[in-house]
Amino acid sequence: MSNINAVGASDPLSQLGPKPEQTEEKSNELGQNEFLELMIAQMNNQSPLDPQDNAQFVAELAQFSSVENLTSLNETVNSFASQFRSSQALQASAMVGRDVMVSGDTTVKSDAGGLEAIIDLPGATSELKVSVLDSAGALMHEQNLGQSAAGDVDFFWAGTNEAGESLPPGRYTVVAEARYDGRLQQVDTFVSANVDSVSIAQDGGVTLNLNGLPSVGIHEIKEIQ
Repeated sequence: MSNINAVGASDPLSQLGPKPEQTEEKSNELGQNEFLELMIAQMNNQSPLDPQDNAQFVAELAQFSSVENLTSLNETVNSFASQFRSSQALQASAMVGRDVMVSGDTTVKSDAGGLEAIIDLPGATSELKVSVLDSAGALMHEQNLGQSAAGDVDFFWAGTNEAGESLPPGRYTVVAEARYDGRLQQVDTFVSANVDSVSIAQDGGVTLNLNGLPSVGIHEIKEIQ
């Protein structure tokens, strides 16, 4: 026979005792209903000899409406910004393992690969010369591209010496010089770099970590290969 004096956790009688008090959090913000109640109370308790001016009443309503609209607009903008950061992070993650063109003159050559660069010419030139140096500063390759118009000029080096032998992997520097005012002047270049990983800051900023090169911001990318 079961013990009728034992009261289990599922016994309905055990649920008839006093329940713990639940505290409700009160907001300090003045919502639309509270504002209207306050306005009605103000009208009901105003002095008959000095009633509230209609223009002032309308102005207070317009002010509250403006604040409410601005709050709603701010929430919408924050939502759009959050979605934009998420989309930007997703796009950046797709760059991992791919080559990108970044501003600079030093890049990393793979085992059997060559080097790509983009030369940024500020103006047309009668002579454009490109030199490739190894990590010790020794000249590995030199090429004269002749006359070139202003804008981006593509450059590719197969990674071999004059005898056609493949040079070892490592860091190489691309130096581009254009003739202006009768002399050769170094111009800006963009070099190819491989993306190892992506870092996302708390503020949503995206940084690309490059193979053998300093990290760059996603806005510094000129081209994705």
